[in-house]
Amino acid sequence: MNRRGCGERVLRPEPPDEAASRPHKAYPVELAQFHSPDYVEFLQRITPNTQELFSNEMVKYAARRLNNQLCDIAINWAGGLHHAKKCEASGFCYINDLVLGILELLKYHARVLYIDIDVHHGDGVEEAFYFTDRVMTVSFHKYGDLFFPGTGDVKDVGEREGKFYAINVPLKDGIDDGSFLRLFKTIILKVMECYAPGAIVLQCGADSLAGDRLGCFNLSIDGHAACVRFVKQLNLPLLVTGGGGYTKENVARCWTVETGGLLGVELPNEIPENDYIKYFAPDYSLKCPSGHMENLNSKSYLNTIRQQVCENLSSIQHAPGVQMHEVPPDFYIPDFDEDEQNPDERVNRK
Repeated sequence: MNRRGCGERVLRPEPPDEAASRPHKAYPVELAQFHSPDYVEFLQRITPNTQELFSNEMVKYAARRLNNQLCDIAINWAGGLHHAKKCEASGFCYINDLVLGILELLKYHARVLYIDIDVHHGDGVEEAFYFTDRVMTVSFHKYGDLFFPGTGDVKDVGEREGKFYAINVPLKDGIDDGSFLRLFKTIILKVMECYAPGAIVLQCGADSLAGDRLGCFNLSIDGHAACVRFVKQLNLPLLVTGGGGYTKENVARCWTVETGGLLGVELPNEIPENDYIKYFAPDYSLKCPSGHMENLNSKSYLNTIRQQVCENLSSIQHAPGVQMHEVPPDFYIPDFDEDEQNPDERVNRK
């Protein structure tokens, strides 16, 4: 379905002949599309061997595959570094792969929707697009009690052309599957009605799961995965990334279940024998339930947040249009013959 507004014209290049090419190492000129050149130069000098520069390229590559209609859904569990800022690192994040991926999608789509279900506020992505209506950021996160990064109040809505295009859903400790899903579905449906994006980027931080070492929510893997399935059913080009997650065995479980859901595959609950099976003792199961935390999010509190968000959305121009001209070229300067690469061979990071 074509959701672009009147006057929005995109000249699309022909898709590449080779659909299975490997993402290349990120070049400084690509990173500088968002990050400052001085900051990129600094990252090039740090050790060990600038490994942080590799994971972000997966998201840019995935976005290009979506743009060229080589896939409907692209996944990069190594990405989702939503705290990185234009000129500095923050919250374990050095390069903001999400911003770079969104910038790629904006070459082809008038409006991009960013959704974040990490327990921490997606501050770096929100800040990058705080003054524009071409990206709507929607973050569901813990807020208050000096919880990192300390931003994401429901009153923070964007500024200038971006006013009301930053949506923050601040939550308290212990939110469970039922409360979270009701709020999530209501708000995302309202966003779709008002904003009509052409593509979606979904950050699936697993630190919102029950039992996470740094988190404070009470979501089961089924509850977390239900959000991913819901967004998939919106039937728009979808870029899915990882994010936070500090109980490693549950992170692996969660993103495995969600990969299956995105592929339309129901996975058995019993984890098969593998080199890491000891981490999933004693039950060796794929699903893990929610915990026994008290849900501090009362019905009245959640209703207040929902009403405020819906009021903000009602204030925006419905599906704002933008005149789009010829698409800028991809910054792609290959340093090897992609056709000769073995897709199953691990990339040398030296």
